[in-house]
Amino acid sequence: MIEILPLVPSDNEAIAQVIRDVLIEHNVPKVGTAYADASLDCMFETYSQSNSVYFKLVKDGKIIGGAGISALENGPDSVCELQKMYFLPEARGFGQGAAMMEACLAKARAFGFKQCYLETMPYMEAAQRLYQKFGFQYLDAPMGNTGHCSCPVWMLKSL
Repeated sequence: MIEILPLVPSDNEAIAQVIRDVLIEHNVPKVGTAYADASLDCMFETYSQSNSVYFKLVKDGKIIGGAGISALENGPDSVCELQKMYFLPEARGFGQGAAMMEACLAKARAFGFKQCYLETMPYMEAAQRLYQKFGFQYLDAPMGNTGHCSCPVWMLKSL
């Protein structure tokens, strides 16, 4: 059984490792992406702020993925960002991306956000198909200031 659960303090090391492993698997640059985020080693604390949440995907007690919602850095107050949505290979292909997306978007709406923004890599095509299925549309330029200058695909969805 696979569960979507809120992150707890003892999950910091495991979720950071999952994210780094997925980024390395996909040859994502270490600079200008989530790999370099200072928050990666303190995810629980980062997502404990108001209007912010991070969910872990757990199978047999092991974290196999995660995703979060937080206000878009230096963006309009009405816009949140889908952040750090990454799954290990064993979590893929079973509908968990859709389930995680539903959990995150439900929280974004509950927090009162009106739009949800995300950034990704051009070769993460399966992820982009999922985002499009949920109503995300491509943008011509980035929003806010996420620090992810190596992520050239930007998408936005009305909530």
